[in-house]
Amino acid sequence: MQNPKTVKDYIRTIPDFPHEGIMFRDVTTLFADARGFRIAIDQLLHPYAGTDIDKVVGLEARGFILGGAIAHQLSVGFVPIRKKGKLPGDTIEQGYTLEYGDAVMEVHDDAIQPGERVLVVDDLLATGGTAEAGIKLIERMGGDITGCAFVIDLPELGGRKRLAALGMDVHVLCEFEGA
Repeated sequence: MQNPKTVKDYIRTIPDFPHEGIMFRDVTTLFADARGFRIAIDQLLHPYAGTDIDKVVGLEARGFILGGAIAHQLSVGFVPIRKKGKLPGDTIEQGYTLEYGDAVMEVHDDAIQPGERVLVVDDLLATGGTAEAGIKLIERMGGDITGCAFVIDLPELGGRKRLAALGMDVHVLCEFEGA
C-alpha cells in the first residue's frame, strides 16, 4: 500500500465476492494497519466528542472490532448485537430482511438499561437492515440512541436514508459507489 492518506485508501476492494457482480469492501486491510485503524477510530469518535454516551453497541461481526475500540476510548461499556443463537443467557431478538433472505439479531435482555445513551457502530452501511434491527432492539430495552457510526456507506443501497427516516444521526467515514 503506497502512502495512504484517508480511511478509504486503506480499504481493499475484492471483485465478485461473495457472489459475481459484488464489489466487496474489505476493511481487514484497514484494521491490519495501525495508522489506518487509529485514523478510523479517531474519525468515528470525533462527532461524539463531549457527548454523554453510556454504551457502545457493535453489530456482528466487524462492528465488534470497531465498537470495542471506541468503547475503550470513551471508557464505557460495550454491547454486542449478534446473530441468533450466539449469545448465552436470556435474549431478545429482532428479525430483519437481507438481500437474499431473512435473518435474526439478538442481544442480552439486560445489556442496556432504560435511559442509557447508546452509540451504534458497524463497518458497513448498505441497505440498513442490520442497523435497523439493532436500533429496534436498543429501543425495546429503553436505550436512547445518540448516533450510528459506520466506516463505509454504499449510498445507492439506501441505508443512510432508511436510518435517517428513523430519526437517527448517521456518521460515515467514506462512500463507495456500486454494490
